[in-house]
Amino acid sequence: MLLRILALTCRLLPLALGNFQLDSGLEDADGLFPVTGDEVVQEGGMVTLRCTVQENDNSSLQWSNPAQQTLFFDDKKALRDNRIALVYYSRHELAISISNMTLRDEGNYTCSIFTMPVRTAVAKVVVLAAPKKPEISGYIGPIAAGRTITLMCNTSGSKPLPTIRWSKGSEEMEGQTYESDNADQRVYALSNVLNLTVSWEDNGAVIECAVNHRALRHNVYTARQRIEVHYSPNVKILASKEVPEEGEEFMLRCLGRGNPEPSYFNWLRFNGELSERAVVRHENLSFAYLNKTDAGVYQCVAKNIIGTGAKNYSLRVHGDPLDLAPASPPAPVNVSLTPSRHDSTTSSDTDPLSQLTQSSIDHAVIGGIVAVIVFIALCLFIVLVRYLIRHKGKYCSHLTSILVIAG
Repeated sequence: MLLRILALTCRLLPLALGNFQLDSGLEDADGLFPVTGDEVVQEGGMVTLRCTVQENDNSSLQWSNPAQQTLFFDDKKALRDNRIALVYYSRHELAISISNMTLRDEGNYTCSIFTMPVRTAVAKVVVLAAPKKPEISGYIGPIAAGRTITLMCNTSGSKPLPTIRWSKGSEEMEGQTYESDNADQRVYALSNVLNLTVSWEDNGAVIECAVNHRALRHNVYTARQRIEVHYSPNVKILASKEVPEEGEEFMLRCLGRGNPEPSYFNWLRFNGELSERAVVRHENLSFAYLNKTDAGVYQCVAKNIIGTGAKNYSLRVHGDPLDLAPASPPAPVNVSLTPSRHDSTTSSDTDPLSQLTQSSIDHAVIGGIVAVIVFIALCLFIVLVRYLIRHKGKYCSHLTSILVIAG
């Protein structure tokens, strides 16, 4: 009882003295001014409040809560609360701790030194409430490509307000935020609405909602929603050969990528009917052997419950290497090497190329004849010279005999 009267007296004394309260950032000249600091604690955590004075004239130190209830008077506990404990006490410091902090414990805590007048310092204690893990709502099942889906990310129980962001893979997306508070519990609820227009590429995509808050420190709460998109088939045609040849086997395969998978395939030929050699088996169009008449434009059609997709393929059938020549090559010049006499005459009169060819043949013949004659003459000359050299002595003796007889 005496302790309660003392505590009540301590609470009323500042009011009787005119409620003298000085700013916590100033220091009294005599060094008796108490010093403390603000604290931030997470809900359920423990906070330590310290109050120090540089000098003390044997005056008492006191901690009181936001409701102005005395917690400790010097080293004596004044409030029956098992969460409150003395950490340290001396004539220059009073430190206490409060565990299992709740949102209702948030507020201004006052440290007082009972001098004349009473000097005080205020420590502002902020209690953080972590948000609950988010939940995504609004997805009810597969959606057709081109339509818009509305997703909502909800979280509650936080203080102060958290932040919510959306992402799809590495792509950030913006939503609309709606907030509400619970005055009784001093916490907030937050919702973020995302409107997303989907395409066929979004099939199987994971939409993520991430919640950030000071109480989570470096952690992030996330919720994920995988979406399924229905879309009509995207058609692609594969050929068994890049350059189909006449007489060879050939096949076209139709690939229809859709959700759900295509249940119907059909092959058409523009400007004509499929030949008797063409065989359609579901998505395949095959030819046992190709003919040039099979050339043309073919179309594959794929269908599912969403819609229809189509793709064209232009088939060109090659027979021999000449088929690979340009479409309009220059006309070749035909020159007869053994024309008839009548044709030769006519050609020489009308065709310059024929005249040039005939003239070339005449010069070649004349040159050959001259070469033969020169070769024969050279051979005769060599034979004559060799003959004269062999019979030169005999000729001279015979000539001398004739001259003696004549003389």
